Amino acid sequence: MKRILQQTPPNGTGCAAIFEMDSKNTTLDSLPVTALKGAGPRMAERLARLGLRTVQDVLFHLPLRYQDRTRVVPIGALRVSDEAVIQGEVQLSEIKLGRRRMLLVRVADGSGGILLRFFHFSAQQQAGLARGVVVRCFGEVRAGPAMLEMVHPEYRVIADAVLDAQGRVGADIAVDECLTPVYPATEGVQQYTLRALSSAALDLAASEPGLQELLPAEILARLKLPPLLDALAYVHRPPPDAPLAMLQEGSHPAQQRLAFEELLAHHLSLRLLRNKMQASRAPQLNAPGRLMRTLLDSLPFALTGAQQRVIGEIVRDLRRTSPMQRLVQGDVGSGKTIVAALAVLHAVEAGFQAAVMAPTELLAEQHLQNFTRWLAPLDLDIAWLSGKQPGKARRTTLERLASGQAAVAVGTHALFQEGVEFASLGLIVVDEQHRFGVHQRLALREKGVQYEHGQGRYPHQLIMTATPIPRTLAMTAYADLDSSIIDELPPGRTPVETVVVPDTRRAEVVERVRGACRTGRQAYWVCTLIEESDVQGRTSVAGGRMPEATETLQCQAAADTAVRLAEALPELRIGLVHGRLKASEKAQVMAAFKAGELDLLVATTVIEVGVDVPNASLMIIENAERLGLAQLHQLRGRVGRGAQKSSCILMYHGPLSRDGRARLAALRETNDGFEIARRDLALRGPGEVLGTRQSGMLQLHIADLVRDQALIPKIEQAAELLLQHYPERVPLLISRWLGEAARYGEV
Repeated sequence: MKRILQQTPPNGTGCAAIFEMDSKNTTLDSLPVTALKGAGPRMAERLARLGLRTVQDVLFHLPLRYQDRTRVVPIGALRVSDEAVIQGEVQLSEIKLGRRRMLLVRVADGSGGILLRFFHFSAQQQAGLARGVVVRCFGEVRAGPAMLEMVHPEYRVIADAVLDAQGRVGADIAVDECLTPVYPATEGVQQYTLRALSSAALDLAASEPGLQELLPAEILARLKLPPLLDALAYVHRPPPDAPLAMLQEGSHPAQQRLAFEELLAHHLSLRLLRNKMQASRAPQLNAPGRLMRTLLDSLPFALTGAQQRVIGEIVRDLRRTSPMQRLVQGDVGSGKTIVAALAVLHAVEAGFQAAVMAPTELLAEQHLQNFTRWLAPLDLDIAWLSGKQPGKARRTTLERLASGQAAVAVGTHALFQEGVEFASLGLIVVDEQHRFGVHQRLALREKGVQYEHGQGRYPHQLIMTATPIPRTLAMTAYADLDSSIIDELPPGRTPVETVVVPDTRRAEVVERVRGACRTGRQAYWVCTLIEESDVQGRTSVAGGRMPEATETLQCQAAADTAVRLAEALPELRIGLVHGRLKASEKAQVMAAFKAGELDLLVATTVIEVGVDVPNASLMIIENAERLGLAQLHQLRGRVGRGAQKSSCILMYHGPLSRDGRARLAALRETNDGFEIARRDLALRGPGEVLGTRQSGMLQLHIADLVRDQALIPKIEQAAELLLQHYPERVPLLISRWLGEAARYGEV
């Protein structure tokens, strides 16, 4: 039997919605979005781009912000940046010709006047806004040359409106009955459509069987959380007296109720992954440690206490029969690479292969040089694999890996491409893991699966990052991983002095380079600027792969800078390195710089990781305001690697934005990578910090890991309760909040 429901949404949210649902065994997570009026097949395709495929998806598509359309504001009370509903009489309507043709409409209500400015308009629209007409408008108030303005406001003509003696509209025309939500949208899906669909979905949720409450009553009572449906209704349709400031901050109890459930779903998904991985089999890597001891004896330095502790934790994991899933965090220069090399030696001595993957060719090449220097004297065959390898060399490398001749593979994402096979992959090391997409990391793990009696045996994984992750973020985003922290820098490292200067002082900076190189030191000059003409539309590329056209322009900018510096500093030996150079050319320049044959290295941000030249004591970063905090910290880590005092000059092009000023101030105030990471998280959000925006991971609907970090301990307790006493609710919670993104947990 089918039940027809008709519902008229609150004023201003759209037309009446009609939908059908089967009264037997139909839940909102299985009811397609097409059950709602206005969501036909074509609209359903557009909604799918927002991840909205079921009625439940619509309910959990939550507002980004709110507009107050519940009252009419006198024009005289408006302030710049207000979003408000106004109404008044058109006093003047004219077309102004200039650089752009525009329609200007002056409206007054007795308390004041405002100008409506339209750049796109029709003759019909112009005629409808004639003198004497009364209109109601909604828009953002801006400062204009002569008076306050609204540009392209939403408006409607109020027919038969009456003006009183003061020029005010006397007709009591209804306003919205609740605050107006503004949703994440996509092309072809208007806000009024999303409001109508959410109203219809709320009505369905209140019916039987409706929406399931998945949090146990004891959790709701202990944490004083409102019921799910009440929270959803409030968030989608806040009443007129709702505290707008709390809602905009996300701190209202209704929002916190939803944020709690969302963070709980993410935490549970990773806990399940952890349980699944611990139940999987892995090769038990037992080795006496002869190779590790041989390498340690040959090193010109001793490991720090933190490095010894972390390698001990790794070796214990490798000796188990379940796959190691360990995250090693360490600030720049803390010595993660030697820890990875020792882990690789343990795997090789146990009779297995190891693969080391890095996100860029330059970093992968640095790893190749280090591993060759350390491991080749131990008679180990090290294979190199990159996307730019010529055919014959690539075929030879693939044969060495497939036969087991090569004990260690070092490379870029080429390691997981089709055709790459390993004889017995026991350990995977992923460096700067947040720079890889989810599916790339998953593909490499699948390369190492070996099947015995129908059961898969997975390689161990060691994940490294020099971008420290704040504890609250790690507890939520990496709940599936064991975490090790190298929290001690090698002796002799000196803190880097950081100076922030405007580019108007460029000549002084050039002289600083001359002075440093005259004393026998070396310097980096990092170029982040692209062509002047393109600066306006450019966005920061911190933490991800830059578009090819942008990379080309940056390389050209670096080449131009090298020419200008050579003219200004003719006595210095200047080298140039960027992403467009051939691998052999890049290696040649880097080797010359490391050997002291070059005084100044001009580079793009390709040098942000893996470059170790102790004699380099000065770094200049041009247009530093265009980079993210983590990337600036990584770049700065290229200096201060010797005993001498080192400096980093952040040269910016003013005026600085508020975020730009905060980033540069943070770099000047601290060298602590974890403090940098905390501030980076506050400025950019977890999706950017983790590099997961493109991967489907941690795309939070309403929770905010900075704002809601106080919830994390309570979430861990709730997760324990659900897993022990309500396990059947766990997959429902994960599906509700993560949907298709749940597969990211298989990484």
